Amino acid sequence: MIGKWLSLLFFLCLSAQTEAFAQNTDSIPSKKAAGQQVTSDGVVKDSARLADEARPRIAARRSAIVPGLGQIYNKRWWKVPLVYGGFVGIGLVYEFNQRYYKIFLKEAQYRQDDPTNANPDWAAYSDEGIIGIKDDYRRSRDLSILAGVAFYAVQIIDAYVDAKFFRFDVSNDLSLKVDPFIQPGTIYNAHTPSAATVGFRVKLSL
Repeated sequence: MIGKWLSLLFFLCLSAQTEAFAQNTDSIPSKKAAGQQVTSDGVVKDSARLADEARPRIAARRSAIVPGLGQIYNKRWWKVPLVYGGFVGIGLVYEFNQRYYKIFLKEAQYRQDDPTNANPDWAAYSDEGIIGIKDDYRRSRDLSILAGVAFYAVQIIDAYVDAKFFRFDVSNDLSLKVDPFIQPGTIYNAHTPSAATVGFRVKLSL
């Protein structure tokens, strides 16, 4: 008889625990709401934060597709003329070196194949001098191409960094104050007083 009562009591306790566990499981709120994202470490990011984190990638991608488009996306309109001005300047340098490279290349070829077709304007230069000038213009032309590629990468990096600090706090609350100070010396005894300490006090307000 006692065994039956113990079995019944154990069954009732087990049923109560199961029901309580089911209620607790159902009552756990969802961490992910509309427009939110939960990272692997449990951090919940709302739509505004997700949009801010996506800005650098979008700006860099737009600048990679069309130079200056990332700067427009960041609302840095004044940088667009600088971007295209840089490309125009590099293009003019390339055109100048390419044009004179072809001129001296033809001169070198004429002197080697048919000296009668050589340009009299370059008669004062030796064959080695013409070849050296031709190589210099070719080298400068190749460097201008590398400069164009580097400038293309720089404007992408500029768009990315500018978007990265788009919401960076640069308000007047940020301040750095440096003040000089003099700390009086400590007198240990009448014969060996310590000297005063001179220094600077730095205060950063965030």
